[in-house]
Amino acid sequence: MQNHILKYIIRGEDETLDFKQEISNASKIAKTMSAFANTKGGTLIVGIRDNKTIAGIRSEDEKYMLDLASKFYCKPQLDIEIEEWEAEGKVILECKVPESNKKPVLAKGDDNKWMAYIRVKDKTLLASKIVVDVLKRNSNKRGTLIKYSDEERYLLNYLNNNPKITLNQYRKMHKLSKYKASKIIVNLLSTGILKSHFTEDSEYFSLN
Repeated sequence: MQNHILKYIIRGEDETLDFKQEISNASKIAKTMSAFANTKGGTLIVGIRDNKTIAGIRSEDEKYMLDLASKFYCKPQLDIEIEEWEAEGKVILECKVPESNKKPVLAKGDDNKWMAYIRVKDKTLLASKIVVDVLKRNSNKRGTLIKYSDEERYLLNYLNNNPKITLNQYRKMHKLSKYKASKIIVNLLSTGILKSHFTEDSEYFSLN
């Protein structure tokens, strides 16, 4: 077994590493590619079970499925690198997905809808509208000009005294529309003043 593959297995799944026992659905794997491309890039190892044992790929079709996902199920297309390695007499695939400089990268679902995903620890999560707006803003080379109004001051003052806040909490406390509250948070995230945090069912913000 290649030494770096063994290190991957020992390390386990995290923000930039994901194991797949097999690939049978290009749409599903495109979500992981989108998440890597929208975060820090990452590596997919195909042919590894969840318990870190070697399964090996079933056929060359899985290599084709990776290529299909990156070119036809990701928008914009991703330039991935695929290498084959032998481990315990079985073939596994190492697929490197680069971080994109054209974010957000969208993945096409089985319902034909294009959605953006992000990587949080070892999970691939659907990106919220705020995250998508921040990805777009950060891909735009123009800077973000912030004029501190009462709304911004209120939010920053609240976070100086409290560890976190959600979008709904902010808009209700300061009686803002969802659009206005979202725009303020996006501006503060884009300039690095705020930091976003995610779980599978919630999103909140804190001072960076």
